[in-house]
Amino acid sequence: MEARAYLKYARISPRKVQIVLDLIRSKPVDMAMAILKHTPKAACEDLQKLLKSAMANAENNHDMDISRLYVAECFVCPGPILKRIRPRAQGRAYRVFKRTSHVTLVLKEQE
Repeated sequence: MEARAYLKYARISPRKVQIVLDLIRSKPVDMAMAILKHTPKAACEDLQKLLKSAMANAENNHDMDISRLYVAECFVCPGPILKRIRPRAQGRAYRVFKRTSHVTLVLKEQE
């Protein structure tokens, strides 16, 4: 039995999210929440909300025990890239890529 939660079209680069996901992978949910709360990274706020959502899914939809949950899987995939233009010197234009992420979080119960 597993509980999943998805975060789609997050306006943050997948590379930045991946750094934080590596910190919480295969940790118990209470420890993962503490790590997210005390890590000074931009992705932590969104991931904290996602972890709470996955915990709520586990409790309400699958009748799982929250005290025995751990982060079984967590990964990020790149979403669509927003392409913007910045003016540069001598009338030139410069491309700016605003990247998005799709994050998946899977919780399972420890045996």
